[in-house]
Amino acid sequence: MRNKIVIISVFIILFACCCFLLFHKGKSEFEPPDENVAVHEVNPYMDAEIKAVIIPSEGNTFGYDIYMYGSVLVHQPSRPGLPGNGGFATEEDALKVAELVVKKIRNNEFPPTVTIEDLRDLGVLTAVFKMEGGEISGN
Repeated sequence: MRNKIVIISVFIILFACCCFLLFHKGKSEFEPPDENVAVHEVNPYMDAEIKAVIIPSEGNTFGYDIYMYGSVLVHQPSRPGLPGNGGFATEEDALKVAELVVKKIRNNEFPPTVTIEDLRDLGVLTAVFKMEGGEISGN
């Protein structure tokens, strides 16, 4: 009778181990998540105190400074992505680009690069640029 109890006990233990292995699927709590599972990164800039300030620039043009928590993060006195030291023709154009930079920072895009396509999309790059003596001219 004692042998039957031992044998039944062994089978119960083996059954429990098999069930554990079957349902656990071999994953430990330290394994990285599956590729199909979305991992949300924390964006430290989404709610940051960010402020755009329009500044005067060379030749009666305008640039911008971007402040984060009271400190200058970006100082851009000239048109980004274009040669020369001149800024934007109007404060409104400078503000459009500064707001784009703030948006890129809030989206955790570093560096917050402004491309020529961005300038065209914002309508601040109106002239057709052409090469004259090795320099690009236009608005």
